[in-house]
Amino acid sequence: MLIVVRSTQTLRALPIVFLLACGLHGQTLAHQPAAQPPEPPVAATPESGKTLQSAAKPVLPQGTNFQVEIDRHYPMKAHEPIEGRLLHPIYLEGKLAVPQNTPLRGTIVALEPDTRTRWHGRLRGDFTPFHTAQVEFHQLLQPSGALELSTGGAISGVPVLYLAAPGVTARQSIFARYWSQAKNQLHDRIAYFTAPGLGDRATQMLYHQLPYHPERIEAMTMWSFDLSAPLALPDTFPVASVPDPAAPILSGKPEIWSIHALLTADQSSATAKPGDPVKALVLEPVFDKDHELVVPQDSILVGKVTAARAARSLGRNGKLRFTFQQVRFPQEAERAVSVQGALAGATAETAQGLTMDTEGTVSPRNQSSVIAPLLLTMLAGRALDDDGNLTAQTGVASNGLGLIGRVVGAAVGNRNLAAGIGYYAAALSVYENFLRRGRDVVFPKDTHIEIETTPLRAPVLTPEQQ
Repeated sequence: MLIVVRSTQTLRALPIVFLLACGLHGQTLAHQPAAQPPEPPVAATPESGKTLQSAAKPVLPQGTNFQVEIDRHYPMKAHEPIEGRLLHPIYLEGKLAVPQNTPLRGTIVALEPDTRTRWHGRLRGDFTPFHTAQVEFHQLLQPSGALELSTGGAISGVPVLYLAAPGVTARQSIFARYWSQAKNQLHDRIAYFTAPGLGDRATQMLYHQLPYHPERIEAMTMWSFDLSAPLALPDTFPVASVPDPAAPILSGKPEIWSIHALLTADQSSATAKPGDPVKALVLEPVFDKDHELVVPQDSILVGKVTAARAARSLGRNGKLRFTFQQVRFPQEAERAVSVQGALAGATAETAQGLTMDTEGTVSPRNQSSVIAPLLLTMLAGRALDDDGNLTAQTGVASNGLGLIGRVVGAAVGNRNLAAGIGYYAAALSVYENFLRRGRDVVFPKDTHIEIETTPLRAPVLTPEQQ
């Protein structure tokens, strides 16, 4: 009987033990912390003024284009250190990775002969062995330190100017256009004496009268190069702030979007024909006035040449105009969205002397002038006059070979020799102003351009596309 009672008590206690065990087990699960997914990196905000670390280092891919410009003159010497600034910001996945004006360090690694400039100078008595500097940039300066760059080697730089389409102007007659050109030429000549830096320009003009003078790399010279290997940026890097609201839209005027891009191939008025394809790579994301992404980075603008004319003899310059009709997003490379974009700005070589009209047509500025040939002819004739001081007349007349021509003409004292040197200068001026072949418009690969388009014909990204 005793054994039976104990067994019954044990059976009655089993449910209580089971409930206690379940209660303890449930209490343990309730106190276990649930696994939380890692929080995404938080970018810096303009209000905080701080930059937080990201989960992974941003890496600029191979082939990223850098355009570097110098702000001052440098001597043309091998192994001379040089420092420039980034001309345009670099974006990575729609975020600002390297801001504009970031400094870079480089070195002049070699000097290559500039044959064209040498012959041009020797025809005027300047025997300076002109060179082109080969520069290699090797460091990108960041607040955290210098980053070593891997590039494709030394590159040549050219002084550049920035083209911008002028405002809308009324249609002019032929006489009005020529009168406007004459006024612009007069304005440029006056600006030579009134613009800042007159002392430096006067010194360089005096140098070019000498048979030999020191060389230098001009300020505003630009170099364009691509990374030959990926570049890892620091953990902390600036992130693009929210774009500023667009300016208020005037009544009757639509919002205009400005797209910055690089040409993917050379474009020249010497070889281009109307209808030839033109492509450009979008460098920066474009936001509308509501801060919505409308054109992402790495989109491709597709257009065509709409006007082209090669340079011809008798100083007739070429011209080039192209527009864009499509944009292809990086997510949907097969689908093209219709746009209507016109060239509003470009970076071009200063030596070309280009200008842009309201329609985006680019052509070399007409620099022909009858004043220089007439003046040189009149001065050359002074050597043949019998009155006046012989030394002064021969020195003034012999303008063809710079200082050498003047010294020889004044020292020899021969009126015919001095007049011959002067007429040589006049003939050379006539050839350069009216007889030689005109200049073509040349936009090399990776030329930075600015395209303007309106929302009515531009793409708009939906949240699903973003």
